[in-house]
Formats: sequence, C-alpha cells, structure tokens
Amino acid sequence: MSANTERYENAVARYFEAWNAAGEEAVAKAVAAAWTADGSYTDPLADVSGHDGIAAVITAAHAQFPGFAFRPVGAVDGHHDTARFAWELVSEADGSAPVAGFDVVTLDADGRIRTVLGFLDRVPAGA
Repeated sequence: MSANTERYENAVARYFEAWNAAGEEAVAKAVAAAWTADGSYTDPLADVSGHDGIAAVITAAHAQFPGFAFRPVGAVDGHHDTARFAWELVSEADGSAPVAGFDVVTLDADGRIRTVLGFLDRVPAGA
C-alpha cells in the first residue's frame, strides 16, 4: 500500500467515524477530526460548510434513519488530493440497505477533508 493510498483510506475512515458517531458531542468531535474548519459537504439534499453545518446534516440523517449505520462498499480510489468511495446505509436490525451512493472528497495537505461531493444511487421511495 502506498503512502497516498493510506492517506485516502485514513481520511475516509475518519469520514465514516463522523457519520456513525452517536450523540451530538461525539458527532461534533468526529467532524472536527475529519474536516478542515472551512470544510464543506454537498449532496442532492444538503449544501453546508463548517463543522456545525456538517454535524447538523449528520444528526438529521441519524434522526431520519435510527438504527442504521454507514458502511463502505469496496475500496477507496484516490489520486492527487482527491478520493472516491461507495457506501451504503445499513439497518443494524435486518441488514437491509435502503440508501446507497458514492462520495468524492478532496483533502488538504494534512489529510483532512476540505470538500465532499455526495451522489445518491439508491434512495427509498418517497424520501
């Protein structure tokens, strides 16, 4: 594994830690560890920047899908300061995954996330 591959995988691991953190304090701490202070998150349903905005999107996702966790699907692919990866939102009760997509992240020199562009490939009807 190259140093760059490890850099991308570490950044994505921190990203999933933030999305799977439980409770507002844990989410805030994980977001601060994963993103730059001026970091952003954009997907079809959200366009926010800064730690508070990102934490609010994560907290809202937990409220909409209680008992679910975000899981990576496949390997992280990266070059330069950009990485992409697929994910699913999985029910911890029955293993169903009603939501799936992929994200593209850019990193700063320290490996923290500057931007996330998220794409939704599968969403539940009526969501």
